Amino acid sequence: MLVNLNAVLKDAQKNRYAVGLFNTTDMEMLQGVIEAAEETKSPVIIGTAEVLLPYGELKLLSPSVVEAAKRASVPVVVHYDHGLTFDRCIEALQLGYSSIMFDGSANPYDENIAQTKEIVKIAHSMGATVEGEIGHVGQANDSDNDKADLYTTVEQAKSYIAATGVDALAISIGTAHGKYITKPQLDLNRLAEIREAVDTPLVLHGGSGLSDDDFRNCVKGGIAKINIYTDLCIAGEKASRNKLDNCEPYTGMNSYLEMRNMKVEEIKKVVKTKMELFGSVNKA
Repeated sequence: MLVNLNAVLKDAQKNRYAVGLFNTTDMEMLQGVIEAAEETKSPVIIGTAEVLLPYGELKLLSPSVVEAAKRASVPVVVHYDHGLTFDRCIEALQLGYSSIMFDGSANPYDENIAQTKEIVKIAHSMGATVEGEIGHVGQANDSDNDKADLYTTVEQAKSYIAATGVDALAISIGTAHGKYITKPQLDLNRLAEIREAVDTPLVLHGGSGLSDDDFRNCVKGGIAKINIYTDLCIAGEKASRNKLDNCEPYTGMNSYLEMRNMKVEEIKKVVKTKMELFGSVNKA
């Protein structure tokens, strides 16, 4: 069933588990994530990140993800992830997305506030939810990722939520997007301070590559939504390589489709593992 963030994150926050957002760029990822959610009876969030649109146009992706959510036997949020432009966020809402993230974190603070507030107003009028971000979650190969001055402060979180009315807040506590080169250093004390100060569900970006203990500690500390993408890519690539290494080349349709199904199964395994770690199994 298609729902918005409030339908899944409020319970996650109350009962101390997290709901996974899995960015999906093709049908293999979409099928793997939905089947994992149904088989584990987990709520789930399907993401479409603006930075990934060169690999799948929004108007082509949206009918598939929205219909898959409506047909699913578990709650599914269809979330426009890291929307970098106002127009694209509005387009996603018009195409049926039930939630959006407006990422104005790179803009001047006042501009971020003003744009986010306007998008919240529009989204709420359409029954959709909005995630915002304060602080800066960079890239895993960015040497600035370990600088504490990029982390979200309690004061920033409180003022940002009060000014914008977002339904969820992505915070920076030491994670980064992409594949980690060195082990991330998470500021769990900062997480605890923010969780204590605000009632809005908190979001962790840059989840791929964290250890099991990192995930458990973040969920225990109050994270209600965790974003995953790179791990799905690695699973799909692994399945493709295994198939190519163990078959004759150019054997036609059956071989191609077998590889496609192997990708679905590998992605599904990764998603199920994450759902177990996040504690969302049997919470649908």
